[in-house]
Amino acid sequence: MPTIMNANRLHLLLPFVLPAAAEASTALHGIRSPALDTLLARATLGEQVIGEDFQRTLPHERWVARQFGAVPQGVGTGAANDEAPLAPYMLRADGGDPGNAIWACVQPVHVRIAHDHLVLIDPASLDLPDDEAAALLAVARPLIEELGVTLEAPRPTRWYLSSDAFGTLAGASPLRASGRNIEIWLPHEAHTGERSRAWMKLQNEVQMAWFEHPVNEAREARGLPAVNSIWFHGQGSAQPVRSPFGRVLSEAAATLGLAIAARTDTGAPPATFAAYSLESGVAETASALPTLIELETFSTPYIEQDWGRWNDAFAALERNWFAPALAALQNGKLDELALTLCGDTGSVTLNVTRADLRKFWRRRMLASLLVE
Repeated sequence: MPTIMNANRLHLLLPFVLPAAAEASTALHGIRSPALDTLLARATLGEQVIGEDFQRTLPHERWVARQFGAVPQGVGTGAANDEAPLAPYMLRADGGDPGNAIWACVQPVHVRIAHDHLVLIDPASLDLPDDEAAALLAVARPLIEELGVTLEAPRPTRWYLSSDAFGTLAGASPLRASGRNIEIWLPHEAHTGERSRAWMKLQNEVQMAWFEHPVNEAREARGLPAVNSIWFHGQGSAQPVRSPFGRVLSEAAATLGLAIAARTDTGAPPATFAAYSLESGVAETASALPTLIELETFSTPYIEQDWGRWNDAFAALERNWFAPALAALQNGKLDELALTLCGDTGSVTLNVTRADLRKFWRRRMLASLLVE
């Protein structure tokens, strides 16, 4: 008889599901989520991390890094400043071997000119196909390598650079800087705050090579933004990690890379709780550890502040995940559900069991969880 033990403990990681307080009235207007309301009201608060405005990684990235023990030594677990270098784990997820070297992730991006500053747009909105990215990479590669920089590009849209010249250069996650003035998010030396001349030289070389490149001319003719710069982030070296999860289902390279480094089973997230339950129900092996599923449906509408699409994503999550997960708790098919809800700066983790559902006196609303 097939086991369903893998389905007994589930942890959902939800980036950008908590709007900032300033946008809450707009974002949450008209939201109907009775299942989530019940789960939040009965849940036990596990962890609440209040972030800071100018941290260079995102709350869900820091949360994953803490879970796997990837926070650099000397930084307190659960602290708001627990940044972790994610590039070497992303390289592993993309099929590379980071070894003990220091790696940074570099992505082709579009930087838009605003009135008096430059703004990074969400790389996902570039809609950059692999063939165009590969053509741009072919031009950039010799310029990068002639500067003595090691380049690995297992994916055309995500490159990995290693060079002593970059020192302790710190860059911001693209989604952390997207939609904002890029001035404070540009790479700088972590210890001094100074800009890196080596990086600025490399960036300028690539930008000039791409100016009026046929790929960009064709993109602009189709009304698409040109790929006019590169973005540096996640620099550091990998260290031993361990997994608190029996399985990790995600599309995020950093999350998958950490799981792979910890020798944890990985896969793509299912579209619905029903699909997850069906898949788990026919599993031949079982684990007492929870399954982590990361659902990134909110990221693009949140960054673009498209609250209509954000509301649609919320409604789909209620229908496809919260309602069936609540039913599974009620009928005993799910023993425990954990929710890590993230915003732009902070995160909240809650846990709910079948026994918790009987604690009718507990009260909590989504708005009370908004993290500043």
